[in-house]
Amino acid sequence: MTDAPDTVRGDAWFEEIFRAHATAVFRFFARRAGVQEAEDLAADVFATAWRRRADVPEGAELPWLYRTAGFVLANHQRKGRPIPVEEVRDEPDDDVDPANLAITDDEVRSVLAGLAPRDRRILLLVAWEGLDGDELAEVLGISRGGADAALSRARSRLREAWQARVSA
Repeated sequence: MTDAPDTVRGDAWFEEIFRAHATAVFRFFARRAGVQEAEDLAADVFATAWRRRADVPEGAELPWLYRTAGFVLANHQRKGRPIPVEEVRDEPDDDVDPANLAITDDEVRSVLAGLAPRDRRILLLVAWEGLDGDELAEVLGISRGGADAALSRARSRLREAWQARVSA
C-alpha cells in the first residue's frame, strides 16, 4: 500500500518546490504577461501543483511547472485582458546604446511574433528559461529526440525569418 499524496508530499515538499522554482515561474510570466500579472499567474501554477502534487514527476518538477504555466498563461490570455507595457528604466546600462537596444529588441520581437506559436514557445523556453533538451521534452510532452528536432527546426525558421528581415 502506498502513502496518500498528502502524507508523502506535504507542506515540506511544497515549500521545497516553491523555494526552488518560484523565481523561475515568476520570470516565465513576467516575460510573457508583464510583472503586474506574473505574481497572480505564478500563484495559480503553484496552487495547481499543490492540488495535483501526486502528478508532479519526481526530479522533473520545473518542466512540469513550466508546462502548467503554459496552460495557465493560455487561459489568462483567452480572458482578453490587456498586457501592460512595462516601464523603461530611467538609467540605461553604460555600455549599451538605448537606441540600438530598442531597435534590436523591436526587431527580435517582430521576428519572433512572425513565427508559429510552437516555434516561439520552444525558442523562448530554451533562451529565456534555460531549459535543456530533457526538460524541453518534458514540457512539450515528447521524446528527447523529438524535442531536439523541434528546437532545430524552430532555430532554422528563426534564422530564415531573421535573414528575410535583414535582407528586406
